[in-house]
Amino acid sequence: MVNHGMVLSALEKVTDPELHYDIVTLNMVRNVAISGDKVTVDVALTVKGCPLHQKIERDVQEAVGQLPGITTVHVNLDVMNDEERRTAFARAFQQSQKQRASQSAGATRAPTMPGPQGAAWSPLLAEESRTVLLGIASGKGGVGKSTVTANLAVALQRLGFRVGVMDMDIYGYSQGRMLGAQGQAKANADQKVVPWNAHGLSIVSMGMFVTDNQAVVWRGPMLGKMMQQFFTDVAWPDLDYLLIDLPPGTGDVALDVATRLPKASLVIVTTPQVVAQEVAMRTADVARRANQRIIGVIENMSYIPMGSGQRMELFGSGGGQELAHTLSVPLLGQIPMESSVREGGDRGIPVLLSAPESESAATFLQVAQKIDAAAHV
Repeated sequence: MVNHGMVLSALEKVTDPELHYDIVTLNMVRNVAISGDKVTVDVALTVKGCPLHQKIERDVQEAVGQLPGITTVHVNLDVMNDEERRTAFARAFQQSQKQRASQSAGATRAPTMPGPQGAAWSPLLAEESRTVLLGIASGKGGVGKSTVTANLAVALQRLGFRVGVMDMDIYGYSQGRMLGAQGQAKANADQKVVPWNAHGLSIVSMGMFVTDNQAVVWRGPMLGKMMQQFFTDVAWPDLDYLLIDLPPGTGDVALDVATRLPKASLVIVTTPQVVAQEVAMRTADVARRANQRIIGVIENMSYIPMGSGQRMELFGSGGGQELAHTLSVPLLGQIPMESSVREGGDRGIPVLLSAPESESAATFLQVAQKIDAAAHV
């Protein structure tokens, strides 16, 4: 006969698609009721309107339905309160640290770059370094985080700063394309990788180490190794700013930045859409738990300028402001949707260079000024 423990064991096979840990560990299972051949499971989602709630429901039904004698599985979905959500994120963080520790000894090695492997120090990370490390983060993919990174880098460079870009979106590397940089990695006399140089920026990306737009298929420990190498095995010049284009979500890279780069601050990118804003909040929560400073929020794709001061708010309004208010940080800017931004990214000539008179270019420049003012407070 099926008991409560057997059901929980089955539910340990069900993984939250965004936090990547099982729903029992994350305390998402509120209650289990067994009545003969029927089981009812109460599951608390981490966020209201979770776009993957149907997958979680199906996975629960499939896992419990495989138990002997069970013919019917009902799933009741609810939403966590703030305290439950904080606990879930804390457990995900703790599990990631344990997993990283256990895997590090036997993990498959990531493809290595030329250079002194295993170096544990970078001038950029030295206590006396004046380089501002700025992670550009988002909760969801598709909100324009990489576009914002590229254009902010150019904006800061236009303000007279020495700027580097580290493309840590390993699976979705795109800074080479967006900034017009290409070519295979080359090493200097010290066997360190020479960054790409484009538009006065120093750039390092996974695109330097693959050919023909090759996909990268790695497990988490390899990502952390590559981030270390991007710091220690690259011949970075003296920089005022290093912008780190982070992958979306709260996975291994975000956790590595939070734990290994205590000097790094974050800018959170979202769209006006409520779903994007709510998911971005999770990224912010991980940063806060690691005592990482959040400089502010950038709302991308805020509106389409229609002329004569008119705007079309295609994705609604208020998401960025609400997120900033919740985090008690400033809304740094609202970036409009203009074709010149997309065209500039496709051509490798960011909008500040390809359409400097555009509304988007002016907004990026204003945001860069606010970031510089905040970064040195």
